[in-house]
Amino acid sequence: MASSLPIPAPPRTPTPPTPIPEEPEERFGGNGGSQTMRSTVTFDPNSLSPMRDTFPNRFGTIPSPTSSSSTLPTPTLSSNGRMGPPPPPTGPRAPFTYQTQAIKDNPVVANSNIGKRRGHRYKHSSVSAQHQIFLEPPPRAPLALPASLPIPTKSEAWASRSKEQTTRIAWCACHVLVAVFLFFTCGSLALTALSHLVFFDALSAIICVVVDILSNFEVWKRSSIRHPFGLERAEVLAGFAMSIFLVFGGFDLLSHNLKHFLEGLGSHTPHHPHSHQRVSPGSVDFAALLTIIATLISGIGLKNHARIGRTMRFAMISNLPSILSNPSHLLTLSCSTVMLLLPLLTTTVYLWADRILCTLIAISMFVLGVKLGTTQSLMLLASYSGKGVKDVMREIHTDPCVTHVEEARFWQVHYGLCMANLKLRVRGDDGQLQRLRERINYLVKNRLGGGYGKGSAGVKWETTVQMTVDKS
Repeated sequence: MASSLPIPAPPRTPTPPTPIPEEPEERFGGNGGSQTMRSTVTFDPNSLSPMRDTFPNRFGTIPSPTSSSSTLPTPTLSSNGRMGPPPPPTGPRAPFTYQTQAIKDNPVVANSNIGKRRGHRYKHSSVSAQHQIFLEPPPRAPLALPASLPIPTKSEAWASRSKEQTTRIAWCACHVLVAVFLFFTCGSLALTALSHLVFFDALSAIICVVVDILSNFEVWKRSSIRHPFGLERAEVLAGFAMSIFLVFGGFDLLSHNLKHFLEGLGSHTPHHPHSHQRVSPGSVDFAALLTIIATLISGIGLKNHARIGRTMRFAMISNLPSILSNPSHLLTLSCSTVMLLLPLLTTTVYLWADRILCTLIAISMFVLGVKLGTTQSLMLLASYSGKGVKDVMREIHTDPCVTHVEEARFWQVHYGLCMANLKLRVRGDDGQLQRLRERINYLVKNRLGGGYGKGSAGVKWETTVQMTVDKS
């Protein structure tokens, strides 16, 4: 059965575009060829006429694609014959606008987001909120220690002295004069050695007065970040210098005494002969008594060598009275007392006794200087030279709560402060650990620096204990 739909028509053949008619061209022949020229310039015979206001281009007027309203305005001639300003240009392409505009005085508001970080911060991100990866540190109180404290000048220290301190300064000057008198007046070897001891005592008394004056200021004892233990360690350094003076003084006396002994051997004549003749009994007695009085005043009144004596103890003299338990005072007073007996000896015995006493004083100065220098050098190196550390450690090891001692440090800061730092591994509950901490503090304060129950003999002990609890 045939379909009722119409049969589609075949496609049309494309028609070419209609050609654009060409304009007639003028041809100028020359030299057998042809050339086509187009020109839109119109000829104006009145273009150069003096009766016109404006002058066109050279060859006439060339039509412009812009409208006539975009041409520049020309000046106008007023009624009085003067040339006035040109009228303002009109039209959409005027280059200038002669309309007044009001300027606002309000400041421009800066964008508050300038300089700020864009995007999510880490602590506000979803990862941080869910897993708590980035947490702010807990607020911490500022340190109670100041960064630094002002150090007094010489004028400030001199102005801060009290009346008692001024009296002590005057006595130190008298003590120095006694040492100079013993050195230059008497001709005995023993008195020359004694003058070295008195001079050492005078310098030590001066250091004690200077320390007493500097203690008027806060920087001397108060801790700061710049000086954690104040300026009291400067006294240890001064004492170390005095110990070096003692050692060199002992060597000087030994060399001087040995020189006198060698000069008297054989028939050799010395190049610089000098002899120590026997002095009169009155001179020896006066010098010895003057030395005893000066030493007692400095030791009892000025507390000379008191701080040094607490750190430098000898077992043989520890039971003597306070002024004699100090080896420096004991050496000066004993030598002065023996000097009172020299005038009672004969001439021959006197010469040998004088040399022997000078040698004993020199050896004593050397031993005392070495002992004092060793003690103070250990202070400067943050160590401790006293006894009782082994006993304290044995008591700590035997405690049932202590499983292991990881670290133990005992050291002396200066003449008045010592420190004990312990790091332990322990077991037990909070009550047992608190009792262990109190027991360690008791052991350190009562076993170190003195006998059991005698305390630390004026030296303050600070103990820090770090405990790590074993869970096993």
